[in-house]
Amino acid sequence: MFSSDDREQLRTRLIERARSDPRISAAATVGSSASGGDRWSDLDLTFAVAPGVPVKDVLDEWTGSLVSADGAAVLFDLPVWSTIYRVFLLPGALQVDLSFTPASDFGARGPRFELLFGDAVRHPDPGAPPLESLFGLGVHHAVRGHICIERGRVWQAEYWIHETRNQALALACQRRGLESSHGRGFDALPADVRDAFAGSLARDLTAPELRRALAVATAGLLREADDIPESVRRVEPMLAEILDAHRP
Repeated sequence: MFSSDDREQLRTRLIERARSDPRISAAATVGSSASGGDRWSDLDLTFAVAPGVPVKDVLDEWTGSLVSADGAAVLFDLPVWSTIYRVFLLPGALQVDLSFTPASDFGARGPRFELLFGDAVRHPDPGAPPLESLFGLGVHHAVRGHICIERGRVWQAEYWIHETRNQALALACQRRGLESSHGRGFDALPADVRDAFAGSLARDLTAPELRRALAVATAGLLREADDIPESVRRVEPMLAEILDAHRP
């Protein structure tokens, strides 16, 4: 595995390269790189591309350098607004996320953004997703899980049970002021909250076991929606068949 020194040496080298590249007008650390991270954190850097320079040209040239000089493998691209994120995996399993944005749109899209040099525009804070949206997605996932069980599509059913549980735990995190995306706050939830969801892990792929696990996840979703009682009131009767598997 990579060491912290490996990551920091690469970080320093990439930032120095950005400072010397006339096509790069600004740079920042984002994600865990901006919030301190830990021994296992990946490397997240974002760059502003000067006006008149195609973002793809810069991204492709930087990619070629990482592949040839550092043995990087390209995992995937993720376009978001005007930004292109490219995720790399380097020897030692070091993940490096580089993103490039036109300078006119370069700026923080979340709280974890530390400007290193150059200028950044101020974007409005999008805020956390409303509780109703987190809850509504969870209900959708629970219903899909139920339908997949009835269809005999057990692997797909397990997928939707997993997604129902994730939405319920994200809802639990947001209610308590914890990060709700990508499971970042799950381990910081109170033990009794986490323990209440333990039964939502399916022990096998039989229909009765999947129904039981889905019922536990759905009951937890409703419980964590206590702050939006009107949303719960409207959908709880529609989930009765799912919840029956959880009742004594």
